[in-house]
Amino acid sequence: MSGDPPHMPAPVCLIENEGEGLKTMESALDTLKKIQQPVVVVAVVGLYRTGKSYLMNRLAGQQSGFALGSTIESKTKGIWMWCVPHPSKPGHTLLLLDTEGLGDVNKGNSKNDAWIFCLAVLLSSTLVYNSRGTIDNDAVEKLHYVTEITDHVKIKSPGARDEDGDEEDCKFVRFFPDFVWAVRDFTLERKIDGHDVSEDEYLDFALQLKKGQSTKVLTYNQPRQCIRNFFPTRKCFTFPFPTLTQKMTNLDSMTEADLFPEFLDVAERFCSKVFEVSRVKTVQGGQEVTGSQFSHLVKIYVDTINSGNVPCLENAVVAMAEIGNQSAVDAGFQLYEQAMGNLRTTFPTDLETVSAEHLRLNGLAMQEFHKNSFKDEGEKYMKQLEEKVSQLYKQLNTLNKEASEELCRKVLLELYEPMAVNIHHGSYLKPGGYEIYCRDRDAMVAEYKQHDKKGMKGEQVLEEFLQEKNAEANSILKADQRLTEADKMAAEAKEREKVQEQKIIAMEQRHHALERALEDLRLSREQDLRRLKEKMEEEKRFQHEELDRALKSKLKEYKEMMEKGLKDQADILGQEIDQIRQEKGQFQEPGYLDKFVEMGSDLIPDFLRRMFE
Repeated sequence: MSGDPPHMPAPVCLIENEGEGLKTMESALDTLKKIQQPVVVVAVVGLYRTGKSYLMNRLAGQQSGFALGSTIESKTKGIWMWCVPHPSKPGHTLLLLDTEGLGDVNKGNSKNDAWIFCLAVLLSSTLVYNSRGTIDNDAVEKLHYVTEITDHVKIKSPGARDEDGDEEDCKFVRFFPDFVWAVRDFTLERKIDGHDVSEDEYLDFALQLKKGQSTKVLTYNQPRQCIRNFFPTRKCFTFPFPTLTQKMTNLDSMTEADLFPEFLDVAERFCSKVFEVSRVKTVQGGQEVTGSQFSHLVKIYVDTINSGNVPCLENAVVAMAEIGNQSAVDAGFQLYEQAMGNLRTTFPTDLETVSAEHLRLNGLAMQEFHKNSFKDEGEKYMKQLEEKVSQLYKQLNTLNKEASEELCRKVLLELYEPMAVNIHHGSYLKPGGYEIYCRDRDAMVAEYKQHDKKGMKGEQVLEEFLQEKNAEANSILKADQRLTEADKMAAEAKEREKVQEQKIIAMEQRHHALERALEDLRLSREQDLRRLKEKMEEEKRFQHEELDRALKSKLKEYKEMMEKGLKDQADILGQEIDQIRQEKGQFQEPGYLDKFVEMGSDLIPDFLRRMFE
């Protein structure tokens, strides 16, 4: 399975909004499941017929693709996606989401507007809000969906929220996307108090809070406060008209030569900045998401909404991790099973060969597992993979032993056949017959030992064979009239000595192979623990980055609130900053990972016991 994004000549519907509910499209999910690369997800939302789709086509590097339409009818229904190689981040997929226009009066059910907006927020790493005209109070109020997020999205499950109360609202900034406001058909001068300002300063001015606690002030501040609190970074781009008004209906068929240079300049800056700053999509805990994992996330959120429940970030991550980790177990085991299946065709072979190949493939299987797993609490899924590998390894060892025993007995019987004929004809029942018998038997044993590919039971089968023929040898010995009683007693002692020597050789072979296998398994377990520690360090780093982004955003807001004299808001932010710093400190406790590795080391004896019991 290739990790590269499949070729998508055009967008496809990811989430359909028809009738009373939302529906995930299986064909789109199947496309996502083929993408093992991290995905950078850019979603655009906004009122219907504001030209959202044009921006997405620009980001895709195409003139057309997402439906534009040329009338007041909204063209995009539900959420459409387009997966393309990221233009500036090799090994990453750019996943573009174009959403149904909000506020379409012709829609039969406008209730889904809020869910469309929430899904865009939950699924994206950069959220582009597209509007027309200016960012005035009316424009901000039309973004009322942001004030409803806390009613439609929860961070923790109900039981966990009981402990935190209302504190979880302040944590949205950790998990929400960066925010870009694209203002289309902007004709005003960007001036504040007579001074020219940048686009970002223009947005920041529009989102400034007013002092006071009156109902009017609180109503005015609410959407602005939500935007400031929920989104870690905010940027703005003001687009002039792209062409003459009478040509606007043909925007989808116009070339760049037909568009105003000023518009193209802003469009180029917009795309470059989005490519530059948009992060890989992450979920709670800072874990980066691949296309395959993203497909599970989409289905989990939509199924939750359709069930009448509110999407919960914590539950979604747990559910996604369970699906992803089980897939990681299957992928790791499939790798091991297929390669060990190839080795099975070479049976019988010696234990050292099987053990060495097991160790190599077990390492690759664990590597494949850790590459695709995350949040494996209690190492539940890692242990599941270990158990499956262990069981198959034991089965293969049994098959190898059986194949070795079958082959060795077949070889011995073939080599013994001439002696069996002699015994049948009584050729050894004569004076001096015992000496001839011993000479023939020793020659047979020597030829057997020269036979390659006997496998792991070669010496043991020979030991058992000689013991089986011991009574036969004694009968021939006793019938040999050339030998005195003293000679016969000496010969019997020598016979027992030979059998004992072979028994010791067989035991030494098994002991040596077992020692080698145990040492290899010990090294393998150490490698597994090292990989696990690296995985935990990676997840710890993701969590640090998540908290660092939130802290940076809160500190910036705190500084601005203090400068504006908004002490009440600053005090709240101060408490949130202290909480984030406290959480960061918990991850810096000394010996956190070493304790786990020591615990994992205790599992080695049991692991080895299972492999060889």
